[in-house]
Formats: sequence, structure tokens, C-alpha cells
Amino acid sequence: MKKSNLFIFGIALLTIIMVSCKGRNKLVNSWKITAVEAKMPLSDSLKNVILTNGTLTFTKDGHVTGFLQREITDGTYALTNGGKTLVIKDETGTPYPCESTITNDKLILDSKEMKLTLDKI
Repeated sequence: MKKSNLFIFGIALLTIIMVSCKGRNKLVNSWKITAVEAKMPLSDSLKNVILTNGTLTFTKDGHVTGFLQREITDGTYALTNGGKTLVIKDETGTPYPCESTITNDKLILDSKEMKLTLDKI
């Protein structure tokens, strides 16, 4: 009886890992910010800087580099909730949580400050 429970637990754990990796595999790539929808006051100059310089590159080992509101040179990320929640942490460990929608060629990051649309590069 104990072996069958352990086997069922192992299958369930493997399924969860495979589902979470599916979203991660779509995320691993380089992305360019193509649209910024501010939810809080945002100057036109900062919006233009984000659109001009805004890129993110996600790697398989959980690292992220790029530019959002400022440069991220050695950040990390965690994708949870089946790929629907993304938390990016910059070098100092400051978290930037957001709801994420990931398709083959688009990434939408929706946070309390702004909604960003990114296209795969």
C-alpha cells in the first residue's frame, strides 16, 4: 500500500514539474517591449525610454537581464502558477511581481504600476 501511494505521489510531482516547465520554456528567450500602458502616473519621457531600451532576456537557469524602468544586469526570475505569475528580482533582490501571459511570440506582464507587451526578438 505504501509503495502505491509513493508511486502516485511521484507521478503527481512529475506532472506538476512538467506543467511548470512548459511555461518556462516559452519564456526562455529575448523579448522587446512594444507597448506600455501606465496604471499610475508615468512621464512621457520615461515611457519613451522604456519603449526605446526595453528588453528582457530570460535564460533556462533562472536568470534575467535587460531594461525595464532601469537596467537589470544580473537578475533572477520565478515563474509560478502554471506560467501565470512571474516575479523578476533585480541584482539587489527587489521583487517585481506581475501576472504573465506567455504565447509563442508575445509576453504580457501586468503589474500594479503598468502593463507591458513584449514581442519575441
